[in-house]
Amino acid sequence: MVMWARVLGSAAGGGFPQWNCACPQCRAVRSGSRPCVPRSQSSIAVSADRQQWFLLNASPDIQSHIESFPALHTDDGQVARLQAVLLTDAELDHTLGLLLMREGRGLEVHATESVYETLTTGTGILRTLEAYCPVTWRPVVPGTEVVLGDGLSYCAFDVPTKKRMRFTGAAAKGRVVGYRVTDTTSRRSLVYLPCVQQLTPDILQELADCSTLLVDGTCWRDDEMPSLGLASKTSRDMGHVPIDGPGGSLELLSPLPIDRKIYIHINNTNPILLDDSPERLHLDRHDMEVAVDGLELQI
Repeated sequence: MVMWARVLGSAAGGGFPQWNCACPQCRAVRSGSRPCVPRSQSSIAVSADRQQWFLLNASPDIQSHIESFPALHTDDGQVARLQAVLLTDAELDHTLGLLLMREGRGLEVHATESVYETLTTGTGILRTLEAYCPVTWRPVVPGTEVVLGDGLSYCAFDVPTKKRMRFTGAAAKGRVVGYRVTDTTSRRSLVYLPCVQQLTPDILQELADCSTLLVDGTCWRDDEMPSLGLASKTSRDMGHVPIDGPGGSLELLSPLPIDRKIYIHINNTNPILLDDSPERLHLDRHDMEVAVDGLELQI
């Protein structure tokens, strides 16, 4: 049996190019002066049979994601194969797409108590959605295995963050989680970890023995945004471990015996978006991949 995964979007918030940015990467993709392709905001879909699909995060680009992926459509044209949405956090670029899914039979949302609280009393996204369609909340408890339909299960794990939250009423634990999705027949698994501030020993242990890893690739350098004059916050300040440098994800992940290690949630400022950049070639030499919209994986 094979588990399927589809990268629906591979960029960080704002997509690539970002509408209000003229960084070297955004200029290159607009002009076609360097080899690179546009990317939408990150989300993936997983399935055990290519009939029932489960969405991990619902980005603001969800409409184009669904329309670009025929496997989500039944023969009569209805998008009836999307069973539920699993949320890693309450960030807008991972949850605004929920509002675009407001029509139909209702929506099943898997989220931690902290994320659910933010989406109801903070941003209010779920409260707004409930005015249009039924919403079923499935509480996500890190460390607890949950069966997803026929053939898949998941186990979430807590991802500690010191990032300042806009809505401070939410509990600190469970603000960010990663998911290990497992084929219940083959026991092969995929880990989806688009946001991680530090790859602690506990987090690295959660990655052990997975077959495929889709991991936070937001910035190449910790000071990437300040060095370009685009923001004062570093990558770690924003809740994302940088790829390069001491304690960076490349140093810690490249030695791991995982079949495929793929960066996702890539910010528009990251030079790995350029196929011919030295940074991209450096990743190639370490067998680290860079996700692109539409990438399909058999696990």
